[in-house]
Amino acid sequence: MTARVLVVDDVPPNVKLLEAKLTSEYFDVLTAYSGPEALDIISREHPDIILLDVMMPGMDGFEVCKRIKADPTTAHIPVVMVTALDQPSDRVAGLEAGADDFLTKPVQDLAMFARVRSLVRLKVMMDELRNRKTTGASLGWDEEEGVAFDVTAPIDGSILIVDEQERVFERIAKALEGVGQLEFIPGGDDAAEKAREKNFDLIIVSLTMRDTDGLRVCSKLRSFEETRHVPILVMVDDGNTKLLVRALEMGVNDYVVRPVDKLEFLARVKTQLKRKRYADKLWENFHLSMQLATTDAVTGLYNRHYLTSHLDTRMQTAQSQGKALSVLMMDIDHFKHVNDTYGHAAGDLVLKEFASRIGRNIRGVDLAARYGGEEFVVMMPETPTDWATMIGDRLRQEMSDNPFDVGLAEGPITVTVSIGVATSKDGQTPGQLINEADKALYEAKAGGRNKVVIAS
Repeated sequence: MTARVLVVDDVPPNVKLLEAKLTSEYFDVLTAYSGPEALDIISREHPDIILLDVMMPGMDGFEVCKRIKADPTTAHIPVVMVTALDQPSDRVAGLEAGADDFLTKPVQDLAMFARVRSLVRLKVMMDELRNRKTTGASLGWDEEEGVAFDVTAPIDGSILIVDEQERVFERIAKALEGVGQLEFIPGGDDAAEKAREKNFDLIIVSLTMRDTDGLRVCSKLRSFEETRHVPILVMVDDGNTKLLVRALEMGVNDYVVRPVDKLEFLARVKTQLKRKRYADKLWENFHLSMQLATTDAVTGLYNRHYLTSHLDTRMQTAQSQGKALSVLMMDIDHFKHVNDTYGHAAGDLVLKEFASRIGRNIRGVDLAARYGGEEFVVMMPETPTDWATMIGDRLRQEMSDNPFDVGLAEGPITVTVSIGVATSKDGQTPGQLINEADKALYEAKAGGRNKVVIAS
């Protein structure tokens, strides 16, 4: 996953070195040589992540981080402090200022790339929630006050500890006294399954267990719907970079290195709980304010009105960042025949199951909507034409290869779909993009149906 990274350091060779390394991994790099210059760039460009040097003259990195996190428009941007300091007190000061992580000079490439990609994945989801909230506000449906990420707010939450040794749990409980309600699972291959039974705000997993594969536990937690978005903090031995990189690549949010410093551990736990509360509040406001006004009663998907409004927001973002945005326009083949043969009640069940299958085969950042009748649209941010076409063909096969069992005596109904694919261009309006996808859909219909056609 690519991203726009801001590198801040008062030493030009340090900036050039990080810029070269990140550019080689296809990141878009911005640079600043002082705190005030960095804040100016952040206010104008809104990067996806900031690599911030601590020791700078005038305004140091701690002050820059505090100002970033104090501004509601930038508080959600991840900040990684890059420093030669390696004292736990320095890390704690940075975390309390709102930093998401530390990298110690000389920076290890693998750790840096893994950490950047991990934090960017988190920001992508946060951005999507914020964009949907902005869309609702522009339509006059969101009456809630803005949600801010407050690094100073008191925290509380439900925390699960996964470790084979109960004495480790006892030490953690002592370190986190007063922070939240703690529960313990003594390892085992079923640890992730047990975690699904309750809504946790944070899961702490030891990667040093002897008889339990901690990475496997993390992988399962990310695969289950109930725990997919719960923050995971792992404990890893000092120097085990390979294991740490694997953990970050599979979606772990943060880590502490053993032997664990109590104050740093406490600060990292608090940060994850605050981020979880921030995300939960965004979701809550979003659903409460717009659910009835923006969803289709039959399928539960977003309706056409919401899609067109949100598409405008996302296209502006895509064009400003130079990223691709694709849409799929889908139409159920011969749907009138379904209604005429089996009745409108059966037709509604087909529409509902059709929508459910769409939801199971797209990403969390994609948006699916019922456009009208038997027409559906999927909007896919940061998705080029070839990937969109692949997803469209996967949806087509999902529909055609698995008949729809809607409880009829006649048995399951065979359903196929025709799909048009279009990708946004500079200066294009949402209406023009939808029209392109619609023309491609018409070509798929004219060409025999049950096809995926790319807009010319």
